[in-house]
Amino acid sequence: MDKETLLIKLSELDFMAVDLGLYLNTHPNCEEAIEEYNKIIRAADTVRGKYEKVAGPMCSFRSINRCDTQWQWSDCPWPWSKNFNYGEEC
Repeated sequence: MDKETLLIKLSELDFMAVDLGLYLNTHPNCEEAIEEYNKIIRAADTVRGKYEKVAGPMCSFRSINRCDTQWQWSDCPWPWSKNFNYGEEC
């Protein structure tokens, strides 16, 4: 794939990840959505790696949900919280 095709695919995957993340904020126990979210994040990571090999580094958000039965993002400290990002577990 060329640079433009990779970027379009990455944009599609990132959009799906954001959309599913919003859904999971209101449906945190939906195992099917968590599985799909993690699948999309892995696919986006693969495409992002291919893109970076062709076009150089880029910065974007992404993370694998560490639990398969509970959406944990909303349980973690918020970026403005004192204990934000200081541990591996929420």
